[in-house]
Amino acid sequence: MRVQILSLNDEKIRFILSGVTTALANALRRTIISEVPCMAIDDMFVFDNSSVIHDEVLAHRIGLVPIKTDLDRYVLPEDCECGSELGCEKCRVVLTLDVEAETDARIILSGDFVSEDPEVVPVSPDIPLTKVTTGQAVRVEAYARLGQGKIHAKWQPVSSATYQHVAEIDVDEERCTACGECVKSCPKDVFTIKEGKLRIVDVNSCILCGECVKACPVDPTAVTQAAKPDSYLFTVESTGCLPPERLVFEAGKILVAKLDEFSEKIEKGETDDIIAGFEPVEQQARGLYSVGSGDLDDDEEEEDEEP
Repeated sequence: MRVQILSLNDEKIRFILSGVTTALANALRRTIISEVPCMAIDDMFVFDNSSVIHDEVLAHRIGLVPIKTDLDRYVLPEDCECGSELGCEKCRVVLTLDVEAETDARIILSGDFVSEDPEVVPVSPDIPLTKVTTGQAVRVEAYARLGQGKIHAKWQPVSSATYQHVAEIDVDEERCTACGECVKSCPKDVFTIKEGKLRIVDVNSCILCGECVKACPVDPTAVTQAAKPDSYLFTVESTGCLPPERLVFEAGKILVAKLDEFSEKIEKGETDDIIAGFEPVEQQARGLYSVGSGDLDDDEEEEDEEP
């Protein structure tokens, strides 16, 4: 397995994962989306809400606000020793919201939350939550906890996590006349004409659409493209709760731990609780209400023939 990082910033990482199967690449993608834990507001006490939004809708909006996460200091509620319904300092963070419009109407933003941990705050302070006018107020005590995307979408740490095949493009310079038709037809600007020859600008931008091959007016075999069988281009965009490279790293740790556990169960012969046997269920024909397409028994056929 090889990893080549193409680009990395605070929001997105693009890398090529080589030497793996499609199953493993997709397992990594699904783990990033649904298994890597992040913070989200899970419980709320509403002491005052005279805004234009009902309590339930306000709670839903607040729950979907991305929260910056510290995986080194907090644990999942089910892994915490406190056993408390509201959690403790190891498994939850309390955020309070106390805003009142005294003179003019105003919009309450995510940045109005005050957290007991300055490192665990909304990713953006400019997310609108509700609007209050003169005399109206919102007073809330919220509890943020770690969770996983497989439980609820508010715990998904990424806005997108995708992969695509890495392309292999071959240009036959003896057959290619550098007419430029493939340059015009390519939707991703993969090609260019330089010094009278066709050149590849960025092979990783190729989406294997085949438009360059179709556009060649001279010889369709002058430009050929194919997908590498064991290389995948990943694009992972974080919501801001965790750095994108940390997301990939944590997903790899989770996936390896699961594979190790499954391997141990195979060695010990303890897979019966994981892999359940499949027993086909026989369906019987019931006329117009039949489930399946079985033939009627001989006795039933004889009964149907009687007047």
